[in-house]
Amino acid sequence: MPKMPFRFVLPGVAVAVLALSGCAGNPSRFIVPPAPVETTRIAIAYGTVAVRDVSLPTYAASEEIHILGPDGALKSSPLVLWADDPVRAMTGDVARSIGRMTGARVAAEPWPFAERAQAVLEIRVAEMLATDSGQFRLSGQYFVAPDMGGRPRAGAFDVTVPLAAEGGPAAIAAARGQAVREMSEIIVRKGLR
Repeated sequence: MPKMPFRFVLPGVAVAVLALSGCAGNPSRFIVPPAPVETTRIAIAYGTVAVRDVSLPTYAASEEIHILGPDGALKSSPLVLWADDPVRAMTGDVARSIGRMTGARVAAEPWPFAERAQAVLEIRVAEMLATDSGQFRLSGQYFVAPDMGGRPRAGAFDVTVPLAAEGGPAAIAAARGQAVREMSEIIVRKGLR
């Protein structure tokens, strides 16, 4: 019996049929494109920042791209996957975004430099998913621990990005990139200054 197609449905419209009969061994992988960052630099209190592996919920840490249905259930398909491990990719995206925004030396742990980072950033994501209402949501907490002196900081983020009208996994990937950029800016402005 052929596999039923898996669909991402946004505002009542079937946007993309993602699985084809007999293609179970050939999944589609989607890259998260980096969102543009403004060229104006934001000054922060640290010249170097280490980013710990981003903590993701179980569903968000898996290879499969999930969408929240109207019944509250998360739907996914083994034929629609992220191109990279979500924890590794998101940690790297955060480090690059913060580095571009601030001009600071920012890297994912393990810290690659001989001298210690002046601050360590930890991010714990509570929710990272697309919804059938056409939005991508990223929420959770961040923690900034200065190496010596300085005031530790903690805060929350709750970012919602609309999905492109065409929907589907490419739109979800683009929205995830935008949400990570917006989350990074919140951390820069409220946690690292």
